[in-house]
Amino acid sequence: MHFAAPLPVWLVVLVAIAMVGVAVAAYRRPLVPLTESRRLLLAALRVIALASLVAFLARPTILVPPTAVRDLVVPVLVDVSRSMRVADGESGVSRVDVARRILADDLLPALSRRFTPEIYAFGDSIASTTVDRLGADARRTDLLGAIASVQERYRGRALAGVVVVTDGADTEPGQTDGSRGPGIAVYPIGVGSLGGVPDREVIGVSAGDPRLDAATVDLRVTTVSRGFGRAAYQLRVLADGRVIDTRSLTPVADGTPIDVELTVLPNAVTSTVYSAEIVAGPAEAITENNQRSVLVSPAGRKRRILAIQGSPGYDHSFLARAIAADTGLELDIIVRKGRNDAGQDTFFVQAGGGRAPGLTSGFPATREALFAYDAIIVANVESDFFTRPQMQLVADFVAERGGGLLVFGGRSFAQRGLIGTPLEEVLPVELNDRRGGLARASLDAEAMPKHHAVTLTADGERHPIMRLGATVDDSRRAWAAMPALASAAALGGPRAGARVLAVTSTGGGVLVPLVAVQRYGRGRSMVFSGEASWRWKMMMPSTDRSYEFFWRQALRWLSVTAPDPVDVVVPESSEPGDAVTLGVEVRDAGFLPAADADVTATLTVPGGDSQTLALKRDAGGAKFSAAFRPEQPGLHRLRAEARRGATVLGTSERWFYVGGGDREFADPRLNEGVLRRIARSSGGRYASADAAGAVADWLESAAPPPSDPEPRDLWHEPWAFLLLMALLSSEWILRRLWGLR
Repeated sequence: MHFAAPLPVWLVVLVAIAMVGVAVAAYRRPLVPLTESRRLLLAALRVIALASLVAFLARPTILVPPTAVRDLVVPVLVDVSRSMRVADGESGVSRVDVARRILADDLLPALSRRFTPEIYAFGDSIASTTVDRLGADARRTDLLGAIASVQERYRGRALAGVVVVTDGADTEPGQTDGSRGPGIAVYPIGVGSLGGVPDREVIGVSAGDPRLDAATVDLRVTTVSRGFGRAAYQLRVLADGRVIDTRSLTPVADGTPIDVELTVLPNAVTSTVYSAEIVAGPAEAITENNQRSVLVSPAGRKRRILAIQGSPGYDHSFLARAIAADTGLELDIIVRKGRNDAGQDTFFVQAGGGRAPGLTSGFPATREALFAYDAIIVANVESDFFTRPQMQLVADFVAERGGGLLVFGGRSFAQRGLIGTPLEEVLPVELNDRRGGLARASLDAEAMPKHHAVTLTADGERHPIMRLGATVDDSRRAWAAMPALASAAALGGPRAGARVLAVTSTGGGVLVPLVAVQRYGRGRSMVFSGEASWRWKMMMPSTDRSYEFFWRQALRWLSVTAPDPVDVVVPESSEPGDAVTLGVEVRDAGFLPAADADVTATLTVPGGDSQTLALKRDAGGAKFSAAFRPEQPGLHRLRAEARRGATVLGTSERWFYVGGGDREFADPRLNEGVLRRIARSSGGRYASADAAGAVADWLESAAPPPSDPEPRDLWHEPWAFLLLMALLSSEWILRRLWGLR
């Protein structure tokens, strides 16, 4: 033993003399008569206690033998998720049985001779286990979480490395691919086949925005077939469990995904669950991934639109009639008529719900009045019509309220009047007549638009605003048949992140954007640079409804995402057992955060049972969240109500679907790439199932070589604290027994 902070000899002598002097002085003349032996015992206890304290302050240290390789622990993690039931490879044995054989025959005997292996089963959690208790029942695979859990469990202990026996799936939501790696060497052993078993899978199902006046949506289904060559298979599409379409699909090549698009009509009142299902064949070993579902919610309340128009005319009358006939839209109109004798603008106002008096000045009088709408139309209005505060309010309407803005008409863009205003950044195109963003090379020579005619871009062919037919070809033909416009404003190219949906050509063959859209803040914006779109109605057969479809779809798209003051946030997709977060955001009528609101939220699960959620107020004060772990698949409904005192700020409800897919069996092949990345980034090595016996040799070669004896401090050992407490307690107890205080 030696001291890490030794004291000089002269100081040791002085301290020793001082301790003896203190002890003798303390018991030289006690208040209670003591025998000589008792005085000596008490003085000795005090001297020993003081000496021990001084010795520990000098940090006594001893040398201990180095850790032997045999003493190093090797945690062995075994995947027990449901994907380990898959029987692939030539043997036809399940992956979990292969894992048992690897452990019993190859891995554990080799590890036990050199290390101390400890076995853990992991899936959605981690637990100590034995080989004969390994199953394959876990709902999901949290691979990186299991490695991190072991690392935390053995913090401060010497490990030779971590061995993981798995098929490489990591289905825990939010996990990465392991490219950054954990902080400990990992040696994965891949179980399964790279090619997998013959399997057909529904990769994804998604629903687009509602389109057309009947609120149909485009449903996109992606499937893949592996191991069956080019053999055809049947795909069924169901709405709330009822078959609505059946398709026969033939792959171009084995393993090539197939995209299927179809138009569906959701229920206008309640949510509709659409499912895509592959009819399982006799040779298909995995059927859990043959189906996926998506929830399509109804449009809900009517969307309120405010139209501000520069003058009466065809554009005003035709657009008003088209929107008024849409049962999902509610239109308020401000039309400038002219000037009165005082030279002031006068307006024709048509609005419902008692809103007309607040619009007589040509613009909503307050922020709250403007933010009551879901979308704004600015049609043929000069830029100097609006004050700068009004323009800023419209920009805030899009960015903060989440509303939609449509600007069209030649006068709206005349003389570049919007440049330098708060609205410039809101709009999706440059307003300075720079056309570098529109390249002729992006269109075929035959596809170049005629003078003021409409030509769809690649983005526009599938966008819900521009869809005039059931298929892309139908829409393209419909637009090709539309009459030319009277003119188009000379606008520049799109901003970063914006999309041009249609183009046209002006005088001299200059290519300009006709329809462009973008997201701005929480909302959406759209520009229509054409003039006299009423020609699409007047110059087409009376039965043609293309004009109505286009404008209704545009306004639905602009307004559909505008939230209510009380906005409920639910997960887009989840499975039973997932940890999900449900949220509520509360704003007042001006869409300013209502930090003083009181919110109650009720969750209804499948079967009709309801529960009140315990909401946690976030740091900002106007956002609330609750943790939830669904236990059963099906439709869930979250309803929230916000109050400020006795005043109800609003209510909102959202449906969400749990169990739309099974991540555990998504692409059930051995994911060797992820395992190799984890091994490489952590400093370990990857082994196939056939080479599992080499892992013990790798661990031994990577183990640290024998080192010199290791120093160990004694001052922070538990017995040091107990020794001091025992000495001080003994002296105190004896003093009390012998009558001293």
